[in-house]
Amino acid sequence: MDWRLLATTFGAIFLAELGDKTQLATLSLAAGGTSRWIVFAGAALALVTTSAIAVLAGEALARVVSPLLLRRGAGAVFIVLGVLFLFARGEDEGGADSPEPNEPSASADADSPAER
Repeated sequence: MDWRLLATTFGAIFLAELGDKTQLATLSLAAGGTSRWIVFAGAALALVTTSAIAVLAGEALARVVSPLLLRRGAGAVFIVLGVLFLFARGEDEGGADSPEPNEPSASADADSPAER
C-alpha cells in the first residue's frame, strides 16, 4: 500500500473540505436533526460516492491523457481560478442588487418628480 499517497490524498481533501459548503450543510443538518449518526452516515456516503465518481473519471481520463499533462492542466485551472477570484469584484461588497456608488438608488428613482 502506498501510505504516502494515502496521507497526501487525505491531507489535501481534509484541508479542502474544512469550512466548505458541504461541511456547513452537514453542520446545519446535525444541529437541526434528531440523529447525528444518521447525518454522519448520509454525509459520509455522499462524500464516498462523489469521491468514487472522481476516481473512476480520473482513471478513465488517465488512459487517454498523460497523468503529467492532467496535473499540469489541473494546476493551470487552479491558478486561473485563483487569479479570477483575486481580481473579480466580490458580490459580498454590497450585493448584486446594490447600486453602483455613482448610480442613484432605487428609492431615489421612485421619488422622482417624473413618477409622481
